Amino acid sequence: MKCLRPLAASVSFLALAPHAPLAAQDTREDEPRARAKRIVVTGGGLEQAPSEGAYAVTEIERERIVSTASGRIEDALRDVAGFQQFRRSDSRSANPTAQGATLRALGGNATSRALVLLDGVPIADPFFGYIPFNAIQPETLSAIRVTRGGGAGPFGAGALAGTIALESAGAAQLDPLLANIAVNDREESEASLVAVQDLGAGFAVASGRWDRGRGFFTTPDDQRVPASARAAFDNWQAGLRAVAPLADLIEVQARVNLFEDRRTLRFDGADSTNQGQDASLRVVGRGDWAFDALAYVQARDFSNIVISSTRFTRVLDQRSTPSTGLGGKFELRPPVGGDHTLRLGLDYRRADGELQEEAYNAFSGALNERRRAGGVNSNLGLFVEDDWSIGRLLLTGGLRADRTVIADGFYRAVDASGALVAETLAEDRSDWTLSWRAGAAYAASDGLRLRAAAYTGLRLPTLNELYRPFVVFPVVTQANAALENERLEGFEVGVDWQAGEALAVSLTAFDNRVENAIANVTIAENLRQRRNLPAIDAQGVEGNLRLALGTVSLDASLAYTDAVIDGQGPALPLDGNRPPQTPDFAASATLAWRPAAGWRLAATLRHTAAQFEDDQESDVLPAVTTLDAFAEIPVWREFSVVLRGENLTDEDIVTRNAGGSIDLGVPRTVWAGLRYGF
Repeated sequence: MKCLRPLAASVSFLALAPHAPLAAQDTREDEPRARAKRIVVTGGGLEQAPSEGAYAVTEIERERIVSTASGRIEDALRDVAGFQQFRRSDSRSANPTAQGATLRALGGNATSRALVLLDGVPIADPFFGYIPFNAIQPETLSAIRVTRGGGAGPFGAGALAGTIALESAGAAQLDPLLANIAVNDREESEASLVAVQDLGAGFAVASGRWDRGRGFFTTPDDQRVPASARAAFDNWQAGLRAVAPLADLIEVQARVNLFEDRRTLRFDGADSTNQGQDASLRVVGRGDWAFDALAYVQARDFSNIVISSTRFTRVLDQRSTPSTGLGGKFELRPPVGGDHTLRLGLDYRRADGELQEEAYNAFSGALNERRRAGGVNSNLGLFVEDDWSIGRLLLTGGLRADRTVIADGFYRAVDASGALVAETLAEDRSDWTLSWRAGAAYAASDGLRLRAAAYTGLRLPTLNELYRPFVVFPVVTQANAALENERLEGFEVGVDWQAGEALAVSLTAFDNRVENAIANVTIAENLRQRRNLPAIDAQGVEGNLRLALGTVSLDASLAYTDAVIDGQGPALPLDGNRPPQTPDFAASATLAWRPAAGWRLAATLRHTAAQFEDDQESDVLPAVTTLDAFAEIPVWREFSVVLRGENLTDEDIVTRNAGGSIDLGVPRTVWAGLRYGF
């Protein structure tokens, strides 16, 4: 907590002193004081660079973010063609460590292959690499911008599959007070609050959210035992964001965010806790020499108890996994001419953490081993990117040089008496890697744009992948301190067509290859190890459709991907196998109607094709089609009734299949609530 105090103090200072020193005024005596200049801040970053036009970009608007059936950000992201998490569960019934985000069906092992940013700050867990979606309140966001393909700009070393940028709403987009409360047919509840206060020429946003419930049985009826438990959840989030001007074209943005997330999965006593304290400070300058300077710190912890699926006793207590993430960036846009947008900068990220766990005998309950594992990963990146507009043609290109360091890695296990059982002391290693991307876009007409791009990408293995073994009974997965960085090479071509305000269509064909792809590889019966596969090849097509006819709109997306493992596996032949947890087809369509001001009625139909649980293609997760619904109906002044329905057809959503041992996703769930504001 000590590391958060300087940034928290910055927020307090902004709240106490936002007036005369922060508002530039015209001091000429020959003009009345009433004409003093008032500085208006936005709370956002620099304008999007023109290079966005050369890549496959999808934007989710605020209205959609706050009107999902589940009320969760990952649900809104499922509208994006090619987005997936490791499992089909959401942040109520999945183990938090399984909530990695990726794009383009590149496979995964629960670690994010997509870079997820909140106002420019990477938010992945420093130790595991998963995304704490419960730490972000949807009502505080203005938009989500998803860019597919390797990244060469700020923090590009994490953007192997693309970038998911979450953008906070400013004071102009928020009511002074927005409150929600809801309950569902299982007596689970949600409550949230967002309050906005002007502070001189700046503003502050305070937010809080609390979700709790007994959950549903993830275990099918025919597999339940007396120890089977509902997927209970109890989580809260509280945040404060302040924005104020420092000069005419310079503003400072400060944020503090606290969260805690508790879940129970499958068996009584199988409890997990995920908590964090994050803070950031950002200064944005919008003059001729535009710049964006950012610093952040994250203090996270994770704990988890594993229950034997045969004896139903505690076999593992991951009692604590403290980790710290810190970093920052500086980006400069010098004035080089009206036809060019030049970006220069550097960024730095550091993650350190340590696993602390105890293993117990399933029969006697006696302590078997005490285990510790951890290390330090860091990345320093230098980047340059230029966009050149030549009439209707846009050319863009960027380079990154990354120095990656993997250091202080270890794994140590001792028995109950303290005698050494196993120990790994990993060698420190470092490397320089060059990444690039280039693209072109041509406006063939006012509504038609043709684009093409090629790129490379980079991702470091996480501390979790390098040093932490784990067990999902009866399968043991070993860590691997020798894992190498993942590298992506890819290209794409696409077309964007817009017919006025009524119709927008986007279509992209891509070919991506991830070399040294990290996966949980089967090396013996019930034994796996994280290893670098030779490569994963993914070719496919993504499409998006937006149709608006008066008060009715249709938003649809689809993704078809042919993804295969290329080359022989390290122990067993995997050549030609499909990567685990990777469907070949996914589609989503939302039909919405706004009959009057304040009203919104919507239904969302989604389909996900079958996918394999493991690399041996032995266990299948069947295809599933779900129907969700949302209704907001004004009732009195600023009050609205909100009705939501998840999986209304009550489909069996298989989220895990290990030799016939099944976990299920959310069943039919109906919510009713009240919303004030917005």
